[in-house]
Order: sequence, then C-alpha cells, then structure tokens
Amino acid sequence: MLAGFHPSVRSWFEARYGTPTEPQALGWPCIQRGEDTLIAAPTGSGKTLAAFLACLDAMIHAGESLRDETQVLYVSPLKALANDVRMNLLEPLAELRRLPGVPEIRAAVRTGDTPQAERQAMLRRPPHVLVTTPESFYLLLTSEGGRKTLRTVRTVIVDEIHAVARDKRGAHLALSLERLDALCGRRCVRVGLSATQRPIEEIGRFLTGGRACAIVESGSGRALDIAVEVPRDELNAVASKEQREETCARVAELIQAHRTTLVFVNTRRQVERVAHQAWRSGSARTRSWRTTAACRERCGSLPRRSSSAARCAARWRRPPWSWASTSAPSTWWCNSSRRAASR
Repeated sequence: MLAGFHPSVRSWFEARYGTPTEPQALGWPCIQRGEDTLIAAPTGSGKTLAAFLACLDAMIHAGESLRDETQVLYVSPLKALANDVRMNLLEPLAELRRLPGVPEIRAAVRTGDTPQAERQAMLRRPPHVLVTTPESFYLLLTSEGGRKTLRTVRTVIVDEIHAVARDKRGAHLALSLERLDALCGRRCVRVGLSATQRPIEEIGRFLTGGRACAIVESGSGRALDIAVEVPRDELNAVASKEQREETCARVAELIQAHRTTLVFVNTRRQVERVAHQAWRSGSARTRSWRTTAACRERCGSLPRRSSSAARCAARWRRPPWSWASTSAPSTWWCNSSRRAASR
C-alpha cells in the first residue's frame, strides 16, 4: 500500500509504524487519485495521519520545485485537537525533514487566539499546511490577505466532521467550502474524518455538496460480549463499604484479565479510588482521567491511552446511566456498586 509513496516517506513509515492500518490502506489510494474521501474509523486507527501523510507525500514528490504557497487546509471544529495536530502533523514532519530528498514544508495554526505578529508572518510567507477552525476559515475568505493565501489550496481536510454536520455551523462551513472552490477556480479535494458518522452516506453528501464521494468505513461493526454483574449483598440506597470494596476488587480482576480497560464512575473521588485499587492489585499501568486535570497531565496521558503503556484508564463521566460500549476489549463500571459490564 506504500508503493506510490516517496522512498523517504515509505522508509520512515515502515520504520516507525510497520504496516498501515485498514483506514490508511483503503484511504490513501482514493486521496492520491484526487477523489473526495470520507474516512470513518475508530479513534486511534490512524485516519488523521492517513490524510496528512498523503498530502505531505505529494509535496515531497515535488522536491525543490515545491512552491512557497498554501496547498493543504486543515479545518477542525475543536481547538482541543491541537494535540492531534502535533502528533499527526508536526512530529512526523519534523522527522521527515531529516531524511534525504524532503524539501522544507511549513505548517502553521490560524485561529482566533493567533497573535497578530504570527498572522502577518503567514501573509508574508504562507505555510504549506494551514490549520484553522470553521470560523477563522470564514474570516480568511473575507479578507484580502486571507484570500490570497487560500487561492492556492489543493486539499481540504475536515476533521471531526460529525461535530458540525448537525447544525448551522456546518451549513456555514459548507458554504465556505464552496466559496473556496470558486476562489481557487478549481475543485479542491475534500477529505472528511470522524469516528462517529451516522448516517455515513448523508455525511458524505454534506462533505462534497452532493457530489460523488469515496467512503472508507472501518471498524464500525464488531462483536460485543456484554455481561452485567452486581454485588452479592442486597443493594441499598447507599453502597456499604463492603460492597464498594467488593466492586473495586472485581474491577481489579477484570483489569488483570483484559489488555485494555476503561472504567467510568460518577465522581472524581471514585476515579482516584478505582485507580488506587487497581494499582494495589498489581496493575501498575493505570491512569486516572479527569477533564479538570492540568493540560500537561491530560496530554501526557493520551499517548499512553492509545498504546500498551497504559492498561487501565479510570474516568469520571456524567450522567452515570448514559453510556455505551466501544469496540476495544474493555471493562465499563458505573455507579459504584450498582452495575458493571465487561468484555
């Protein structure tokens, strides 16, 4: 599946990742053929890297003749995805630059928080990959300098497309995409990414404006093994100490029996309690996950959660009765001692 890539890109990918994932193997041919592509795959399957690497490979193939202009526009509705951009764009790009035959490829972020000095620098020397939000994308289309930067765009990547497809924000983005085509004087290749897309055909029409769209759907249907477990003692309005200890011990057993475990609880206190109980039981690779944690701590947990470095992640989730399973071999625990479901 890497036969059409630049030799430096191919050697770098094989040394770092080995073989491509299913979304990458199915998505790359469509993107390289210039087709509008919608990739639906679970989180951590490499779909963001699939979109970026195909675009980077096209620029690397240009070599020294690569023009000093913006060719890729990455639109994300969530500023919190900056960590994904760092892992899937900035870090691979920094490693590729050290390989032979790779020209200088610049990337920049343009949002409402971007300082004025950086905005002016982008106008003087446009980045090859521009990362922005739907709102900043609209503002770029309305300014003279922004239109000059966007006039050379060839590929548009829309990440987390499900977050905008359902409301007026998505209608605004769809209009901006059509305005971009009119500005460029040609049809830009559109790539949509998301883990949750239903119905996927409708999302494809939203991405392309009703035109043909290549749909890559991976990992949407997997077998589930669900079990409901309750403590031996009769449940009361408030769980007793014995029931809490019994439930924590059972969760610790399930952690030991599975490769990856996700534990959902009601309060932040229970997050730390479950993580501590798992650590006492011998599951040293356990992380507590709280949205109130420091940004550095949360970003540091993400690589561990997506690899074998972390065996269990305990997270506070609300409401306690509104949750659903995912496709990973995991354990879900909810409401202290009232119910637990495991795979």
